[in-house]
Amino acid sequence: MSQQIEIVMAFDDAFWAPTYATMRSICLTTPHPERLRFHLLHRTLTPEHHAAIAGIGRDYGAQLDFIDIDARGILTDRIAGFPKIKLRRLNPIVYARLFLGDLLDPDIARVLYLDSDIFVRTALDPLYGMDMAGHAIAAVLQPDRMHVIAGKDLRARTAFSMAQPYFNAGVMLIDMAQYRQMDFAAELAQLPPAELALFYYDQDMINFCFQGRIMEVDPRWNLQNAEPAHEVFNPAIVHYSANPKPWFAWSRVAFKRTYRHLMTNEYYYRYRCERMVRLVRGWLKLA
Repeated sequence: MSQQIEIVMAFDDAFWAPTYATMRSICLTTPHPERLRFHLLHRTLTPEHHAAIAGIGRDYGAQLDFIDIDARGILTDRIAGFPKIKLRRLNPIVYARLFLGDLLDPDIARVLYLDSDIFVRTALDPLYGMDMAGHAIAAVLQPDRMHVIAGKDLRARTAFSMAQPYFNAGVMLIDMAQYRQMDFAAELAQLPPAELALFYYDQDMINFCFQGRIMEVDPRWNLQNAEPAHEVFNPAIVHYSANPKPWFAWSRVAFKRTYRHLMTNEYYYRYRCERMVRLVRGWLKLA
């Protein structure tokens, strides 16, 4: 039997169903899913949502390691020392992947980090077992990297050059020995506050701190924002990283129908109802 595959995901209670769908897609496309071990970095979950995700272990034999970030207090303590960013505020869970060295078993040598808005369509063994050639991270280039790096009018920045590669952090194969040695706060302290304020959350931080140490991977392992016409490319991993998500009724994205059934009809409709309730509550607060 092939090696065990260590997978890390980070999410909050509002993303429980997409996380379930991503995990299920991996199990369905992996020979012997009992080889999979999911390290689930999460904010506090409702018992009902926790039970739904735990069903992956029961149904497919995968190993699940639930890690409650709120209970450990890491996000609050550590993020307080990070630079203030001008972009709209995101849930602090987006920073959880910066602290893998503190959260995972020190014996783990390699992990595959995956965002929760992902559909895995083939076995992950070729990606997970690839030769990283001494690099700390292996990832796919960000398709719109020039705009992500420089923003409006492609303004020059201190931290990045558009002549250098810039990678999406939603799918990353990570050498944990090198990753544990990274002190993100110390590396970022080299930059002036005005530059740090322009950062695109943790993705900029990872790209800056590991410049020259990230290996480029074929785009089929992280095809972003694919539409139905892109299904012909037969991507290994589809990443719904922009706003049109496959659980939105109005969205036009690749493999939308299949994704719905990954989530299962039961969880799909439950999740849509929950999202509507949260949306209405948000409107009432604004009113």
